Amino acid sequence: MIKHIVFWKLKEQANGLNKVENAAAIKQNLEALNGQIEGLTHLEVGLDFLGSAESADLVLYSEFESKEALEFYASHPLHKAVMPFIAEARSERRVVDYEVN
Repeated sequence: MIKHIVFWKLKEQANGLNKVENAAAIKQNLEALNGQIEGLTHLEVGLDFLGSAESADLVLYSEFESKEALEFYASHPLHKAVMPFIAEARSERRVVDYEVN
């Protein structure tokens, strides 16, 4: 199993929305991918409530059957469709991919 975790800090304004609105839209759009992409077994998005200087604004936690499934997800049209919105809204992105035996 592969775990794919992404943290984002968001801009105060982007896509004609404020940070809170963008976070909610990103959460909705990404969670809509559940059950839509082969090999993606779980996906959830969490919104930060702490709001500290060290906090990210939101996190994506997802699980995949294999490295190949993660690669398939990364290039899948449904995933690619949400990427421009996220890219416009984010100021920072951090990612960790790891394998669980």
